Amino acid sequence: MTTPITLLVIAKEPRPGRVKTRLTPPFTPAEAAALAEAALTDTLLAVAATPATRRVLVLEGAPGPWLPPGFDVVPQCGGGLDERLAAAFAGCDGPALLIGMDTPQVTPALLAEDFTGCDAVFGPAEDGGFWALGLAEPDPRLLRGVPMSTPTTGAVQRERLVGAGLRVRDLPRLRDVDTAADAEAVAAAVPHSRFAARLTRLTAVAGR
Repeated sequence: MTTPITLLVIAKEPRPGRVKTRLTPPFTPAEAAALAEAALTDTLLAVAATPATRRVLVLEGAPGPWLPPGFDVVPQCGGGLDERLAAAFAGCDGPALLIGMDTPQVTPALLAEDFTGCDAVFGPAEDGGFWALGLAEPDPRLLRGVPMSTPTTGAVQRERLVGAGLRVRDLPRLRDVDTAADAEAVAAAVPHSRFAARLTRLTAVAGR
């Protein structure tokens, strides 16, 4: 029997100058926002195609036409990223899996978790962070105080899980889209994605 699960996506509204600023340069702020929107769209569609009892977009900003049906939208709380992630889990009554908007290569197969034989699932990112975190019994204390956006974030977060006595299942390592090199590598891995198509159009127009 499949465990009922909440799927969470934490994201920023794709507005120029507010998202993916490390893509500028070589991309303009508007182009970086367009790539962020494509990545978010691919991510949300993968989540929409994954079995779940509830799908939640934890959003900084306002939803737009890129949001597919079937999602509850809740605002991000204030504070650091650790507090925002903790608050996202605090709003869940049962098992939950959280991902960000930086990995448009995710698929329903990667996201389909039922926590059989484990208490947590952890998806490491190539930059030292993590792209996914799932908890069979969400506990915000497992995230609060973890230093975010550092090369050791993932290691510290995973050790927090292990230190709490949780059985951890590791997901495949994925590459976040932060830089232009990341964008090219991820697009090459998922050439039929909206993200890859948007990157191809932008690079063609600019002659990059």
